Amino acid sequence: MIDQDSDRDATIVQLSFGDRLGALLDTMKALKDLGLDVTKGTVATDSSVTQTKFHIMRFGRKVEDPDMLERIRLTIINNLLKYHPESSEKLAMGEFFGVKPPEKKVDVDIATHVVVEDDGPKRSMLYIETADRPGLLLEIIKIIADTNIDVESAEIDTEGLVAKDKFHVSYRGAKLNSSLSQVLINCLRYYLRRPETDEDSY
Repeated sequence: MIDQDSDRDATIVQLSFGDRLGALLDTMKALKDLGLDVTKGTVATDSSVTQTKFHIMRFGRKVEDPDMLERIRLTIINNLLKYHPESSEKLAMGEFFGVKPPEKKVDVDIATHVVVEDDGPKRSMLYIETADRPGLLLEIIKIIADTNIDVESAEIDTEGLVAKDKFHVSYRGAKLNSSLSQVLINCLRYYLRRPETDEDSY
């Protein structure tokens, strides 16, 4: 999960998988190789799952460039596959980077869900759930930008085959009205090219 909301100055990256994630220093090095500063790293174990959390900065501030956020995501997943090759069977990225392909195919089993809700008078919350794949974050950000909507912050979460992302968005300093929300939902559904279901909401 990439969290842009919890810390005012840093981007938080959190991983939860298995009982270990290789050496903490190796994961920190992979992030530093991207030109990032890891200001804090913590590890906590909850039952059989280890949660590793990194606070990272670039040029003294949180990471806001969508291309760099996607590189962080792919670097972390690559590192996960290195230390936990068995995770390849449970990740959509396993088909691209891993030893074994996922047990289910993302195109067949996962539909896209897009929801826009009010999040106060000046912004809206955009929820997206769709099949994970390389470049997905950049694709979503581009679609939002093409509709002239501003992304104020985001939480990027990858759970196995599924990407579950939240974006705080606004239009000219205000929340999205119903017409603009519907335009954004339709654009995302179309360009993400996943089957719709009756559960899709707006």
